[in-house]
Amino acid sequence: MADEKRDSGRGKLHVKVKSNRGRTASSRRWLERQLNDPYVAAAKTKGYRSRAAFKIIELDDKFHFFREGARVLDLGAAPGGWSQIAAQRVGPTGKVVALDILEMEPLDGVAIFLGDMLAPETPDLLKEALGGPADVVLTDMAAPTTGHRQTDHLRTSALLEAALDLAEETLRPGGIFVGKAFQGGAASDLLQRLKKVFTSVKHVKPPASRSESVELYLVATGFRGG
Repeated sequence: MADEKRDSGRGKLHVKVKSNRGRTASSRRWLERQLNDPYVAAAKTKGYRSRAAFKIIELDDKFHFFREGARVLDLGAAPGGWSQIAAQRVGPTGKVVALDILEMEPLDGVAIFLGDMLAPETPDLLKEALGGPADVVLTDMAAPTTGHRQTDHLRTSALLEAALDLAEETLRPGGIFVGKAFQGGAASDLLQRLKKVFTSVKHVKPPASRSESVELYLVATGFRGG
């Protein structure tokens, strides 16, 4: 059950979830946050796979890394919010390839692969699917949180590093890498690595990222590899 209360300062309704025997306090807080999140409502209205679609929209509006005809690789793509926006923005002449170990519902304009990004055959498989090296590699992966900030940071940094390994195998010179980092940003050694292989690396928190979240996004442009 949920009660609707009007926010006196803003004139909008706030939904408060009632407690019951089958719902924990943490699940009640999560549900309440979802019900009151304007991005969740907007994602449903627009038919986006997730509210995360707005994060990649805001990042692309700022950095303009999607272009007509671009080849885009989305790592850890499920449920597909980022791939969905990428496909819309690169258009029918572009190519979007999504990879995840989780199954994903089909998406118009997206080639979906079920597999492990750490498998040795993966880079060649993805480049073949893209029809050449990628212009943009994306990852919004995050490890399940444990509640221990340092542990969560290390686990998410490990995913980011694995995604960067694959990006270096698949990006064209001048290409772009966009990935999630937590807390203080990328670990110092990973950040130094990024600065060596890209001409510019920026930390960004898009407006769609919840204010209480410790997530940041790295936008690395000008891949130096060849």
